[in-house]
Amino acid sequence: MTQTARTVRQLFDLTGKTALVTGGSRGLGLQMAHALGEAGAKIMLSARKAEDLEQAAATLQAAGIDARWIAADCSKEEDTRRLADETLERMGAVDILVNNAGASWGAPAEDHPVEAWDKVMNLNVRGYFILSQQVARGYMIPKKTGRIINIASIAGLNGNPPEIRTLAYNTSKSAVIGFTHTLAAEWGKYNINVNAICPGFFVTKLAAGLIKSLGEAEMASHAPLGRLGDEEDLKGIALLYASDAGKHITGQWLAVDGGVRVVLGA
Repeated sequence: MTQTARTVRQLFDLTGKTALVTGGSRGLGLQMAHALGEAGAKIMLSARKAEDLEQAAATLQAAGIDARWIAADCSKEEDTRRLADETLERMGAVDILVNNAGASWGAPAEDHPVEAWDKVMNLNVRGYFILSQQVARGYMIPKKTGRIINIASIAGLNGNPPEIRTLAYNTSKSAVIGFTHTLAAEWGKYNINVNAICPGFFVTKLAAGLIKSLGEAEMASHAPLGRLGDEEDLKGIALLYASDAGKHITGQWLAVDGGVRVVLGA
């Protein structure tokens, strides 16, 4: 039987879906939560600080979005598994998981502290794995449906200029891309789509130190579009990956960087 093709609005509609967004109290996480909520999804935000989460959820609610929050540290296994279980208990589903919580550390490779390396890896890679596994076991695999969106970075695609000393961060984001490819291959049989977004430089708290040291104008000059990412630039790709508009896309990454990689020739 031939299925009647849906309209574009229907394909992008997330009404009835539930999304869990880590690192969701500000920046890119909150931006993506807005996008998914504006498309009709119920939102569960997570980050470490309850005060920030309460404020972020209130912002979403003021926009007419059904938003709640759970404080959790996704660098810790017990906290991460609790986050998945509590979200499923409270929301009844996790149709969309956005792995966005992240950390960075600046130091020359020869002086990089091992404890800082572990801090970055535990949150940026290990946390993604544990949360994806727990959500998949608890909901996506039994239901044979799901969307997982992993936030990587263009820093995981190329080496940095020598003045940007973020070895652990870059390595972690390369790992996220490999994790995305492999998980997509394994979980396709469960109808779980796994994709990654590789943002370039956005005006966020995580990038604030780098922007201050290099200068916003200097950083923007490396992008053909001549600017840094703003509060709207991840909304479209997040919604594509999360919705039925992207149902035949899996194991992919997309750079959202104003064309920086075009200049680099990578």
